[in-house]
Amino acid sequence: FPSQLKSQAPGSAEELRCLQVLNQQPEGSSLEKLSSSQGCLKLASTIKTYVATVTENIIRRSAMKEAWRSYFNTSEGQLPPKIAGKPSAHLTLGPQSLAQDGRSQRSGNLSQSCRHAIMHWGHGSLLSHVQNMTYRAGRLRVEQPGKYYVYAQIYFRYRGAGRDSGLQLVQCIQWQPAYSPPVLLLKGVGTKCWAPEADYGLHALYQGGLFELKAGDELFVSVSSLAIDSSDAAASYFGAFRLDL
Repeated sequence: FPSQLKSQAPGSAEELRCLQVLNQQPEGSSLEKLSSSQGCLKLASTIKTYVATVTENIIRRSAMKEAWRSYFNTSEGQLPPKIAGKPSAHLTLGPQSLAQDGRSQRSGNLSQSCRHAIMHWGHGSLLSHVQNMTYRAGRLRVEQPGKYYVYAQIYFRYRGAGRDSGLQLVQCIQWQPAYSPPVLLLKGVGTKCWAPEADYGLHALYQGGLFELKAGDELFVSVSSLAIDSSDAAASYFGAFRLDL
């Protein structure tokens, strides 16, 4: 703005008279009504452009500052809570997730065919997440009621020798309401018989279904055998997500 004023005749009597006229005009007056002088109109237009530029810069800086303030809690020095979204979770089974001695903890009165509850799922990797649900000790806890699609897949890896090459594999998704024993939601069965000379046999069981769940309900997976391939995080997984129907 100063450089723009310098481009005009500095300190001319006409400019001084123009500034006096501008100062006496009520708010919202039209520039064309201020004066018939082209010099006065040019000066008024220059001032108007400068004020608009300054105002725009102030608004932009204020908006940026407000955006950063909303993202960072400057008083606490912490990130704000995660943006609310639909409840969902996807857990993967990673290496060393299963009991080393071939046994797992029992989880209530489970049937013999699905007596081993999987107690450890990876929930902090790039392939997994938990949002608006709670995970603890192999269980997903529902925080918001609604209709949920619940699913699981287990990748069994069975090593057999000689005549001991047949096996019935069972995978179950269990639902445990608050203060109640577990209820079987889904059950998958696969009876496999591999060649005696095979080093091992691989078989995946997948199941999924839609269920009405309440806040406080818990979900977990149990299996008939801990002969599971835990080296591939994309092969064995467990999850749920709410559908707004």
